[in-house]
Amino acid sequence: MAAYKERIDRLAMLVTLIPVHLAKEDCPDPGRLLTSMAEQYDLRASRRAIQRDLEALVKEGRIAVVNPGGKPLRYRRLVNADAVDLRMWDYARQLMGALIRDALPERRLERIWAKLREEGDEFGLGEDKLCILSDTQRLLPADIREDVLAATLEALSLSQTLQATYRDREGKLTRPTLHPQALLQRGPRLYLFALKNDETEPVRMYALHRFISAKLGDGAARVSGSFNLQSAVRKGQVDFAGDHQVALELRVRGYVAELLRDCPLSENQLIEEEPEGSPFVARVRATVPDTGQLLRWVLGCGANVEVLAPARLREVVAAQAATVGALYRSESR
Repeated sequence: MAAYKERIDRLAMLVTLIPVHLAKEDCPDPGRLLTSMAEQYDLRASRRAIQRDLEALVKEGRIAVVNPGGKPLRYRRLVNADAVDLRMWDYARQLMGALIRDALPERRLERIWAKLREEGDEFGLGEDKLCILSDTQRLLPADIREDVLAATLEALSLSQTLQATYRDREGKLTRPTLHPQALLQRGPRLYLFALKNDETEPVRMYALHRFISAKLGDGAARVSGSFNLQSAVRKGQVDFAGDHQVALELRVRGYVAELLRDCPLSENQLIEEEPEGSPFVARVRATVPDTGQLLRWVLGCGANVEVLAPARLREVVAAQAATVGALYRSESR
């Protein structure tokens, strides 16, 4: 009876080590599983024993081979709706509901995706069922030194200073004592918000890929009394914009008109239909942060957008368009 119970417990443990959702090449093979369960198998017959257990679990419909005929075989756990613990699923459903209620009114969908991806096995929403793609050109992340990232995260979590060697975009090398405030990933680059040396303001942005070295300092980091990460994001300060808002007015057509009806530029966005005969279908008004991101977005929309206001942005876009047009009209290559 004891041996029988040991086998049941061993099979149950084996199943928990086999994920539900993974790419085929990441699914575990017997060797990998044996490494995790070395204490449960007799060393002299361990490989054959775990193979027998895996075959038994396949026959019971608890796991499946994802690469039949492959060497080595790889396995994925199967979800049997009839075997699901209803109490556990009810708990998972409550967690999911709380997560949605918290994030959806603020339109913070990234919170939902991050949590669902983190708990993929529990919710049944792994990489094969949930994927998040940026609608901008995907770039490889900037190259960051492993020791720099580790030291930065440690200093931030412990609220301690960071001793850094930093090369700015002009190539100038400095060795500041930084007081970390927050970390932000913007596109493929990672930035540290920090006070520098004895300064009390401003909070500066440091690109982590420009750090030559970094180590945890001895002192406690000063906290800025005026900096708030979420406020900086909302106001556009993370795009080097300061705290300036502009009243934006556009004429739009094509995919941009459809996009802005689904996804407004701001909470106060207004859309009016353009008169019949206009080359555009709608006029859009919204108050938005005056950022480089705004300029890049407008330029990326091409001929589907005409900037009417502010006048300065219209002039910049017109100048950029003229420069690009000149490049393509030029016969020299």
